[in-house]
Amino acid sequence: MNYLENLFSVEGKTALVTGGATGIGRMIATALVEGGARVIIVSRKAHACEEVAEQLNALNASGSAESFGGDLASEEGINALSAEVASRTDRLDILVNNSGTTWGAKLESFPHSAWSKIMELNVSAMFTLTRNLVPLLEAAASVDNPARIINIGSVMGTMPLADGAYSYAVSKGAVHHLTKILGNEFAKRRITVNAFAPGPFQSRMTAFATASDEGIEAVSAVNPLGRIGAPSDIAAATLYLCGKGGSYVTGAIIPVDGGISVSTGSMGVFPDV
Repeated sequence: MNYLENLFSVEGKTALVTGGATGIGRMIATALVEGGARVIIVSRKAHACEEVAEQLNALNASGSAESFGGDLASEEGINALSAEVASRTDRLDILVNNSGTTWGAKLESFPHSAWSKIMELNVSAMFTLTRNLVPLLEAAASVDNPARIINIGSVMGTMPLADGAYSYAVSKGAVHHLTKILGNEFAKRRITVNAFAPGPFQSRMTAFATASDEGIEAVSAVNPLGRIGAPSDIAAATLYLCGKGGSYVTGAIIPVDGGISVSTGSMGVFPDV
């Protein structure tokens, strides 16, 4: 194994990526498969997961992908998902908590119901799934090679920006705080816990702003680095945290946002497009 492979390889590791059929989840799943991991993809839409797993396996990479459908919207669904993972592997090197949803509306019409739904899936489900899978993570963990958890937060959870997605922004702030709490608690279990705080990437969730070339151009124009995120940006960050190079990092909220979180501007993440 050469120098770079030694630092960033995930060869032989087993990973679970929730919401791995689309958007950032798929970018992460692709990176892990390309890096040599066995990746289990799960989302509410089983057929979409199967299609993505087939496409990833067709890459002829050193890793592999498999999938099943799972619903994180209820405790029963989370427990069933956890049991299915445990039936497939007796150890889990990597857990990526990516599943989430959003809701956007003007302040005057923002519904009360948009809070419980967003907080349940984006925060409560993430916590309960992580709690359930700790035994599998501990089985893979060691001092020199800890198990890894990556939670997907958002730049909107870091800055006081809502862009109409009030409950989403607050839920991602909670994801960041929970990441730090678990990073502290899980260190003695030899499990690292970190989060990405992505800026705008092209995905189904951001399709309202990034589905067209004109939209991408408008979003890029307000980003300090002048573009939206690319799959390689998330891939590189993932392989860093999951490989040997990231084994001494825990409790971190890593901005992958093109500089939005350190910008002094006030134009928001998504302009009117």
